[in-house]
Amino acid sequence: MKRRDALKNLGLATGFFVATPTIIGLLQSCTSEVKNWIPEFLTTDQGVALVKLVDIILPKTDNLPAATELNVPQFIDKYMNEVLDDEEQIKYKSAFANMMTMIKPNTEESIEHVSEDAYKILLDKHMLVKDEIDEEREENPESLELTKSEFLNSIKWMTINAYLTTEQIGENVLVYDPVPSQYYCGNLQELTGGKSYSL
Repeated sequence: MKRRDALKNLGLATGFFVATPTIIGLLQSCTSEVKNWIPEFLTTDQGVALVKLVDIILPKTDNLPAATELNVPQFIDKYMNEVLDDEEQIKYKSAFANMMTMIKPNTEESIEHVSEDAYKILLDKHMLVKDEIDEEREENPESLELTKSEFLNSIKWMTINAYLTTEQIGENVLVYDPVPSQYYCGNLQELTGGKSYSL
């Protein structure tokens, strides 16, 4: 079995992200600062766009770090490079290229000059929520390409799951029990102050 298949089997189960030691190791190997980061799978411009997107999805707040502070873009890039199979990689490369033409229609313009508002407009227009209809998919149900909505929702999904799997969030924000040995039944508000368990 290829390493990529093994990682995928360990990290994904029926569409859900599973925090296995291998996936956590992949996440923890992402330690470079955003300003020095050179993407492995994405182009440099796509890496800049991903950084902007993940920080709009999970921005810095008074109590929580931004997604970029926890190396989420680096993880997504590494995950796409090392875990996705060749067919999925082609789909994501194509979807990233399509997104780049939407946020930067002028190819001469530097990606650094694209405003945060341009990213927010893109997300507001194409990142659908439950029960909203993906018109692009309805128009072409047989297409193997990712629609704009499917692509942006998968970026959102990866962002949130990578963020929640980081050591900082798992140990300092969520309820952390390094040796879970008891089963609790009751109101989450009473048991943990409303916080979810990290593992």
